[in-house]
Amino acid sequence: MSKYVAGSSAILDGSLKDAVVGGVIRGTVFLLSEMVEHFVSLARQGDGIGLIAVEELRELRSAIEKLGLSDFVRVEVVQARGRPELPDIESRARQFARENNCTYVTSDELARDAALAQGIEVLYLGRPRDVLTIEKFFNADVMSVHLKEGLPPMGKIGRPGSWHLVQLSQEPVTRRQLEEIARELISEASRPESRTRIEIRRPHSLILQHKEYRIVVTFPPVSERLEITATRPILKRRIEDYGLNVKVIERLEKSAEGILIAGAPGAGKTTFAQALAEFYLSKGKIVKTIESPRDMVLSPAITQLSKSAASPEEIHDILLLSRPDYTIFDEMRNDTDFQLYVDLRLAGIGMVGVVHATSPIDAIQRFITRVELGMIPSIIDTVIFMREGEVRKVYALSMVVKVPAGMREEDLARPVILVKDFLSDEVEYEIYVFGEETFIVPVGRAELGALSRKIRSMVISTLKRYVPPHEIRIEERDGLVVIRVPEEYLNIVLSRSAAKLEKLRKKFSVDFKIEPR
Repeated sequence: MSKYVAGSSAILDGSLKDAVVGGVIRGTVFLLSEMVEHFVSLARQGDGIGLIAVEELRELRSAIEKLGLSDFVRVEVVQARGRPELPDIESRARQFARENNCTYVTSDELARDAALAQGIEVLYLGRPRDVLTIEKFFNADVMSVHLKEGLPPMGKIGRPGSWHLVQLSQEPVTRRQLEEIARELISEASRPESRTRIEIRRPHSLILQHKEYRIVVTFPPVSERLEITATRPILKRRIEDYGLNVKVIERLEKSAEGILIAGAPGAGKTTFAQALAEFYLSKGKIVKTIESPRDMVLSPAITQLSKSAASPEEIHDILLLSRPDYTIFDEMRNDTDFQLYVDLRLAGIGMVGVVHATSPIDAIQRFITRVELGMIPSIIDTVIFMREGEVRKVYALSMVVKVPAGMREEDLARPVILVKDFLSDEVEYEIYVFGEETFIVPVGRAELGALSRKIRSMVISTLKRYVPPHEIRIEERDGLVVIRVPEEYLNIVLSRSAAKLEKLRKKFSVDFKIEPR
């Protein structure tokens, strides 16, 4: 009777079960207890790979029983004893096969080659696929596909800023179908020459990049049901396609080295970042990216670094020593990301950071709490704000020493960051420190019509006990002074400041309206 030892890849992608059911394997199939326990341990943690592997082992035994194959195939769990020096479970499986004259079963090309090099007989079950199941949900107009256990598949049809959600099929997606899609992706990622890779693996989720598709798999309890979301870029644009003013193009090419690309989710930030990366490459610049996941579609000449596969310190050292002209940092999210951007920019590397922000000034605010105010113009010189796939605003930053807008006494002069509309050269905001607070004050076109500086100052003074001053927005609208604060502060402002604002209303004969930002 033939003897086989199962490798983890053949278990995980279902090829072991298919070989048993299809009659390719007849004899005794040995499963290493260490491998089984490893998968069980992962499954207990909610790890998607562990959950899929344990389910696959259960279905293997179930298929043997239901199809009456027990006379032809027997599954035994064994322990690879006396091999603690071997580096991993897969090495122990190959060693067990060698010592017990078994055939090693795998769908992993590297594992196959390693076994052959050791003189071990191999049954290779790898199945390269040109088109994976997840790709079949996409046509030319589908931006993203949303698959959830027990619900019909849904898709976003259209373009960024102009799309609608449609049902792609009447039949609900089963857990089994979703597991097969996930298993297919994981199997494809194990192939050395594959265009599929696991970018982020956490206990209850997987993020993969397959060709141009970004795929997110979430398992309970992170999501209440198994869910797979796949997105892809609908179009690839060049800088020339954005119709930018020639002055903006010249700034990007010649003087902008600390750039922020800001906008809401789906505003076209990454698409513009891709176009900018290709633009710099066409100008003879060395360009690299920091991504997590690596889903930007770029020329092979641009090196894409994974933030998930390397520590911030490692990425810092790689970029500092290789000295690219520009680094595109896609999706800056946390303190570590912002600090890495700051460190590399101060080291003289041109940086382009992509951040979520509802307005251009909000993108700058993301740095105010993380670095000293005086450093900001050295870190950020240009802000590009995206909306509905187009460039809506370009800001330029500089620093001067002056009396801040709204103040009169010359002895109050201090360093002030000027935020200018790049094309009109008009100052729209001033940022400065007064006392222990940092103020972001709208001026110029952003200035409040007839509202006096004194009233504005008194409103901020009244509310600063309850709201950080830089979070307060004040504007004049329809004869009202509109005070906008973040929603989390709204209730306390309404309850605590009403009496004080009433005094200001009577004193200056103005009406106030408070609303969330």
